[in-house]
Amino acid sequence: MGCCESKQAATWKANQISRWRSTGIVALRDAKLKASTFTLFTNLFSLLFPLTFPDEVLDLEKAVRTLDLTHNKLVDIPLEISKLTNMQRLVLADNLIARLPVNLGKLQSLKVMTLDGNQITSLPDELGQLVRLERLSISGNMLACLPETIGSLRNLVLLNVSNNKLKFVPESVGSCFSLEELQADDNLIEDLPSSVFNLIHLKSLSLNNNNVSQIPASLLKDCKALQNISLHNNPISMDQFQQMEGFEEFEARRKKKFDKQIDSNVMISSKGLDEGVDL
Repeated sequence: MGCCESKQAATWKANQISRWRSTGIVALRDAKLKASTFTLFTNLFSLLFPLTFPDEVLDLEKAVRTLDLTHNKLVDIPLEISKLTNMQRLVLADNLIARLPVNLGKLQSLKVMTLDGNQITSLPDELGQLVRLERLSISGNMLACLPETIGSLRNLVLLNVSNNKLKFVPESVGSCFSLEELQADDNLIEDLPSSVFNLIHLKSLSLNNNNVSQIPASLLKDCKALQNISLHNNPISMDQFQQMEGFEEFEARRKKKFDKQIDSNVMISSKGLDEGVDL
């Protein structure tokens, strides 16, 4: 019986790796849970995923386009991940990762990186080498600052750094010219850099639960695409916000956005029309 199970496991493993290679998609979400569910492959999954990065994945090298290892117990990302040079999506949410490898910048094809719910305390300067990156989400970590090199991410559309320990957003973020959405809720941020007025494509800015007492005076005037600002539980007042230059134009954009949603029968959140300028 043991020999039969071993052959079945080996066949399954070979088929799985073949599928990974042909599709370019490696998905091992909650792998340990699956191992306990499908008892036949418990030993196989223990071999593949023993709290370390699966060697079988690294061996696929350029074949990998998407790698999803969400909700496991990974504590480290090996330097060998740099072999996955064609990878476009890296999803490592809900693990125990404390740091990123210094050669991360070699993943030049990367467009999406999701690292939510880990224990990351800092990002390497090499992050700025990921020039094709469009979406970076690293909420629920322990970041005290962001590297200045983040300004090199000229194709970045979404930046989510919520629920960290950030005291400021670096001035270089103003060079992320494609940025449309900045989420930085639940941090210790006191103000925004003046460079944010360069973010002419910015549509949504969320800074709930911070220490923001003022925002750059030219924000509403220069960020002509801005439709939503959320500043719950900050020292800034509504009066301050309404007195800013460009407020009336911002209000018009905000209302136009929600009128369009209503006309299209799009569901609006429980906050209703106030969501766009939520203080």
